[in-house]
Amino acid sequence: MKETLANREKPIFSRRLKQTRLVTRAVMMLERVWPLIIPLLVTLSLFASLSWFGIFRAIPDMARFGLLAAVLLAALASLYPLRFYRNPRAEEIDRRIEAANALTHTPLQAQTDRPAGNETGFAQTLWREHQKRMAEKLAGAGSDLPRTGVPERDPWGLRAVAALLLVTAFAYSFGPRGGSLEDGFRAVTLTETLPPRIDAWVTPPPYTGKAPIFLTVQNNADTPLFTVPSGSDVALRVTGGAGDEQLAFTDKDGTTRDIALADIATPAPASDTPSALNLPAAPRQFEGKLTADGVLSLRAGENREAVDSWSFAVIPDRPPVIRFSDEPKRAVNGAFELRYEIEDDYGAASAKADFALEDTPSADARPLYGPPEMPLSVPRRGGRDIALKATRDLTEHVWAGSRIKLTLSTVDDAGQEARSETKTIVLPERPFTNPLARAVVELRKILSLDANQKRRVVDLIDAITLRPEDTFDNPSYYLGIMAGRTRLQLAATDDALRDVSDYLWNMALQIEDGDLSTAEKNLRQAQEALKQALRDGASDEEIDRLMKELRQAMNEFLREFAERAARDPNLAQQQPQPGQELSQSDLERMMDQIENLAKSGNRQQAEELLSQLQDMMNNLQARRQQRPGEGGQESEMRQQMNKLGEIMRRQQEMMNETFRMDQMQRGEQQRGQNRQQQRGDQGQQGQQGEGQQGQQGRGMTPEEFAEALKQLQQGQGQLGNDLEALMKSLEGMGIQPGEGFGEAGEAMDQAEGALGDGDGGRATGEQGRALEALRKGAQDMMQQMQQAMQGDQGGGEEGGRQQNADRDPLGRPRATNGPDDGSSVKVPDEIDMQRARQILEAIRKRLGNALSPELERSYLERLLKLE
Repeated sequence: MKETLANREKPIFSRRLKQTRLVTRAVMMLERVWPLIIPLLVTLSLFASLSWFGIFRAIPDMARFGLLAAVLLAALASLYPLRFYRNPRAEEIDRRIEAANALTHTPLQAQTDRPAGNETGFAQTLWREHQKRMAEKLAGAGSDLPRTGVPERDPWGLRAVAALLLVTAFAYSFGPRGGSLEDGFRAVTLTETLPPRIDAWVTPPPYTGKAPIFLTVQNNADTPLFTVPSGSDVALRVTGGAGDEQLAFTDKDGTTRDIALADIATPAPASDTPSALNLPAAPRQFEGKLTADGVLSLRAGENREAVDSWSFAVIPDRPPVIRFSDEPKRAVNGAFELRYEIEDDYGAASAKADFALEDTPSADARPLYGPPEMPLSVPRRGGRDIALKATRDLTEHVWAGSRIKLTLSTVDDAGQEARSETKTIVLPERPFTNPLARAVVELRKILSLDANQKRRVVDLIDAITLRPEDTFDNPSYYLGIMAGRTRLQLAATDDALRDVSDYLWNMALQIEDGDLSTAEKNLRQAQEALKQALRDGASDEEIDRLMKELRQAMNEFLREFAERAARDPNLAQQQPQPGQELSQSDLERMMDQIENLAKSGNRQQAEELLSQLQDMMNNLQARRQQRPGEGGQESEMRQQMNKLGEIMRRQQEMMNETFRMDQMQRGEQQRGQNRQQQRGDQGQQGQQGEGQQGQQGRGMTPEEFAEALKQLQQGQGQLGNDLEALMKSLEGMGIQPGEGFGEAGEAMDQAEGALGDGDGGRATGEQGRALEALRKGAQDMMQQMQQAMQGDQGGGEEGGRQQNADRDPLGRPRATNGPDDGSSVKVPDEIDMQRARQILEAIRKRLGNALSPELERSYLERLLKLE
């Protein structure tokens, strides 16, 4: 039985031993061949490194042939050690296995040896037992790892340098100047150049608002003619090529001019080595301006052959135009008011009003002040409204009350200037009712127009103060004038005399109005500062600060005005007519609207509303100069205008209420759909949670909503009846109602029907159409009324200012005295403001998208910067 098992295990042992011997043979062959082929591998790696580094491509042919021959000889020489290679013998393999496994008594040899002498039965048994015991030692025998002995032959590790060069060269070969293994076997000339890359673009002047034009993009490849504004910058950049390119511009007359190279920073080669001489030419950039039609050509080579060309049609920049749109006049508060128009193809850069005295001063006069300065605002770029208005208080200037020559001038961004016609007018001056104040102002004017009259002014002051008990009713005024006389006598320079002039002006204001003039000045300065900030696109923090200053100045002005009204019987007798009252809350609400418009990005309308507020305050200041008894009772025509204004107000409120109800209904329907979906997904638990949430935000029931629509329908019907009654009253007064009233009545009927059907969206649209038709009819009605009431309107004040009987004391169209026909500032309602905020939010979200194209992002940024 034991013999049978031994016979079974013997083939398995033989297979394992055979595998071990094969592995050991391979290890010994590797140990013997590896040191012999290392020189060949190093030689091949050096050849590959030289090729990938581009050495063969950069050197001349003779040097390339010599280097290639040296590499070939080194490769042949490295084959000589292979002649010493010999295969391992079987005895060497067995000895290696026994040495690797630390086996004693040569167990491998025992498996193949035979005993010497006579083979008796006992000897054979003993020998097999010996073989068996030796075979047991071989049960776990294995091969050995190769030991090449290379470190002993290369103790400095120079073979690693060759490997490092090979890896570095392989990575370098993927670069623009890397070589290939074929470079050593093909000729490469030193004069080889890269094909040129051409990038050309035209940049219009920034003030035109035009986008740059890229001439070399694929979309513009077939464009025969490019239209660009005059003064556009053309730039062309050449990368690569031979470096002898030239750019020229030929105008329509055939005159050719070269466009010079621009100075751009380019890295220079380290030396004049052959490799440096083979570098591509440095980038060249040409820059010039396009001022006339012509062709731009890029030429290269000795024969100056055309590489590419582009044709241009240049749009000339037209000079601006400025003109008076109305006669210059005096505003109700005494400020100088100008209405003018400015036209320019790309928008004017600046404008101003130039003043000159009609009577030229004498040659020996020494004026202390020059002409007044009045910068003018220019139309917004891209806007269609060219009509502008400027108001400036020049009553403090010494030229006030004098005849002057007025000319308007403007300059565009191209430096072109335009001037308007010259008008001769009387510069508005501040009226003084106090005789002493008028005298002080006259003394100041004499001194300011000619400083040589200093002695005369002192004598006139002495004449005024000769009998102070008869001239001055307030001792402080006498002391103030005497202090001014002393300062005048001590003044030795023009600056000191100007200080005296300012002192006399402030003294006159103190005598005339007390402290109210300071409040007026602070209010005007706050208004101008806020207006300038809106034009310059100031930040929200700056707007907040200026709004606080404006509110503070407004409160101070109204407080001082009220105190003066309490002291002045004449001013207190001017009781406002019904509908003329203006409360503090009205002003606060108007300033809140200005602030909201500015922060929502609609700064142009904020500026217009601020101008309207300024006009209102001008009218309020003008009430001090009104005589008692002005005004009178409202006429029958004015009462009809009041009725129309009330109808328009009610229609606006009804449209807002209808819109609110429609939005509420849509929201309730959406919530009902959400609740049904929630019941289906969450079951009973969702129903309980929904019930609790519904109790917290419960809207109108269907019965309540139907009742609200019914009331709106009744109100809309009553409004239509009121409009019909108004039209009959107008016909009785001889005024023919316009087509707008008929359209309004029809739209009201449609809105009433839509409310009856429960269609809030259609009702809102019809109500808006009715409101617009009412405005159209109001314009026609007011024109007819103005023609009929011409005999009742008062004449204009000094400077040609005609009072408007249809405005309240602050210059606004009165809510009870006719509707706003659209000629005043359009103030957005709540729906418009919400829509503006939504648009701004959508623009900001789009800007936050990192995947948006650069051209779109630039356009959206310009939208946000519009004033």
